[in-house]
Amino acid sequence: QVQLVESGGGSVQAGGSLRLSCDYSQLRRSGYCMAWFRQAPGKEREGVASINSDGTTTYEPSVKGRFTTSRDNAKNTLYLQMNSLKPEDTAMYYCAMDRYSAWCSWTVILRDAYWGQGTQVTVSS
Repeated sequence: QVQLVESGGGSVQAGGSLRLSCDYSQLRRSGYCMAWFRQAPGKEREGVASINSDGTTTYEPSVKGRFTTSRDNAKNTLYLQMNSLKPEDTAMYYCAMDRYSAWCSWTVILRDAYWGQGTQVTVSS
């Protein structure tokens, strides 16, 4: 049962930009931590960016300054603006919503959250 729906992935050249969207309207809930994760082939899923219910954000060091996450609760949509993309950003990107907390912990989200099915981002050199 799909509850989070990601879109916006694609193929771009290094240095390009993409904006990912995550529609969480099916969940009919707001005020919870939301986050973006990614998983490259053969690697573990890792946190990329998160946003607390008050709008404060956290970024994985390799994307800080290049990626920006935001949320529009009126549209039930989470965004990830990705600029200056690098080949190492290539991965499947997932959005997640914490089941219980307004405050984000990537470890907690990995253990128990609502997840989307992912959208592929491929960056060529």
